[in-house]
Amino acid sequence: MFTFFSSVPAWHAGAALCAALLAGAALAAPVGAAAERPAVMVQRPAAAVLLGAAAAGQRTVAVGERGVLIVSDDGGAHWRQVALPTSVTLTAVRFADARHGVAVGHGGTVLTSADGGDTWTRRLDGLRLAQLALQAAQRGGDAAGMRDAERLVAEGADKPFLDVLVWDAKRFLAVGAFGLAFATEDGGQTWTPWMDRLPNPKGMHFYVARRSGDSVLLAGEQGLLLRSGDNGRSFQAMNSPYPGSWFTGEVTGQEMLLAGLRGNVWRSTDGGEQWAQIANPRSASVTASLPVGNTVLLATQAGQVLRLQGDALRAMDIAPQAPLAGLVAAGGQLLGLGVNGIHALNGGAQ
Repeated sequence: MFTFFSSVPAWHAGAALCAALLAGAALAAPVGAAAERPAVMVQRPAAAVLLGAAAAGQRTVAVGERGVLIVSDDGGAHWRQVALPTSVTLTAVRFADARHGVAVGHGGTVLTSADGGDTWTRRLDGLRLAQLALQAAQRGGDAAGMRDAERLVAEGADKPFLDVLVWDAKRFLAVGAFGLAFATEDGGQTWTPWMDRLPNPKGMHFYVARRSGDSVLLAGEQGLLLRSGDNGRSFQAMNSPYPGSWFTGEVTGQEMLLAGLRGNVWRSTDGGEQWAQIANPRSASVTASLPVGNTVLLATQAGQVLRLQGDALRAMDIAPQAPLAGLVAAGGQLLGLGVNGIHALNGGAQ
């Protein structure tokens, strides 16, 4: 069962990126015809508001506001925009390999690529996912689920996906606002709602989806923390070490690292049974993470980059940028992205 609340402020990921996308109180305003309009082609695509990035082999792909999707084949020195069939804001992008990728965003939008990001096909939108949720609830005879799904249908395509988990070229899971969770095992041709298998009775937003082996970790609003030990077939709620929202995280075997509001960074070495807080010299909210070698880099709402060293975080010798929404490594270069587009950060990704 998933529950919606009408009192949440409107979602907006434009100039007020950190007030909405990164602050945790997020709900998509109706996207209207934007879902059907082609992406806005801009003069300086690398300077657009960008919210997510990923490596596709040697290529780097970044996504953001108004359906902007850009690619670089030279470590971020030059970028070109790719035409998309939608102009909704895209919030995250992941690649299973050098060719197969998936991007998600507002209006329940999911796009896939099979050629390294040169072309994209729309696989899901908010109207379709609402109907899928209603059909699944009807088949299961779930009265509460049917009420929630009927409300999804009535409200239209107004809720964003905020992260996507990729197993391989065919299987991935999109998660987002109000507990939305839809999975596919055939590259996006068919979809299954997962809300009924996720213990999230208050319909909290999911911001983080990560996996390592058979372990899947979902995290989000107000300390929401779910774990699966059977590759997503079932999930259990975990006790959160703090009540604030999680915006990013990484999982390696039994080790989990989660970060969020007010500089909170916590680590577990036993699969989430016990947590220890990581000392952080900065109080700004942590908005993104990037595994690099045997450590993790974290980006903050204040535009800083922190490196995990043992049981503490050290500020890297990088001049603070505008609020950062993501980090990506490209050809040994560390790139940051956010409201001012994408740019190289001094210090590299080593």
